[in-house]
Amino acid sequence: MSERKVLQKYYPPDFDPAAITRTRGPKPAGPKVQTVRLMAPFSMKCVPCGEYIYKGRKFNARKETTDEKYLSIPIYRFYIRCTRCSAEITFKTDPKNMDYECEKGAKRNFEPWRLGGGAKEETDEERLDRLEAEEAEKDAMGELEGKMVDAKREMQIADALDEIRTRNARNERVGKDGNVEVGLKDERDEERERLEREIEEAARKAFTTESGEKVRRIGKDNVFEEALEKGKIEHGVKDEELMPPPTFKRGIKRKKDFSAALGIKKKVALV
Repeated sequence: MSERKVLQKYYPPDFDPAAITRTRGPKPAGPKVQTVRLMAPFSMKCVPCGEYIYKGRKFNARKETTDEKYLSIPIYRFYIRCTRCSAEITFKTDPKNMDYECEKGAKRNFEPWRLGGGAKEETDEERLDRLEAEEAEKDAMGELEGKMVDAKREMQIADALDEIRTRNARNERVGKDGNVEVGLKDERDEERERLEREIEEAARKAFTTESGEKVRRIGKDNVFEEALEKGKIEHGVKDEELMPPPTFKRGIKRKKDFSAALGIKKKVALV
């Protein structure tokens, strides 16, 4: 196995370094061709064998710079081989439509979203008319938005003016002493007073008997005393014979002595 880093190189016996000369001259004119790795930019069908080549398939292609240009943008041509019959297929770039154009060896599949796929190509006049229509539509939308903003601003100004007029009219109605006249009260105050009057009238009817007498409020203590007096009179019970009122005072509970029940005799103290 040879070394990875070779320090000495082999020179044959007939090696003549003088025979090696460096030639300088103009570079070869003509198209530049270089080998590149690319993917198919569109799906196509090979004309000789009918093989379908889908978009995105990788090829080792030859890239050639042509003499054609579009607005100082160079146009490149690519050469690939069919994967089935090895027929040569060429296509080049199309900067005008930002796409690729198939030249020979294959036929591009139908793509309805493309402009040239059966649709009529748009001319310069049609393109100008379309751009003018788009600009006019934009101007119409901008004008409509401006009108909406102006109408909103006018509504806000009208609301502010109405509020100012209402405040000025209220200030004019106030007398010199600062009191508001009775007949010029606010509608909200009048509604509140009307509700209060209705509530008072309903309460007065609820606490008044049919004869017009007011119902007397009786507390709990008065009710108990009246019932107690009524029971005394009916049953003829005296005040001394009535049961005393219950007390909730805590008493001392004495412990019971269970020693006699268990047969335990206590020793009598001799002293």
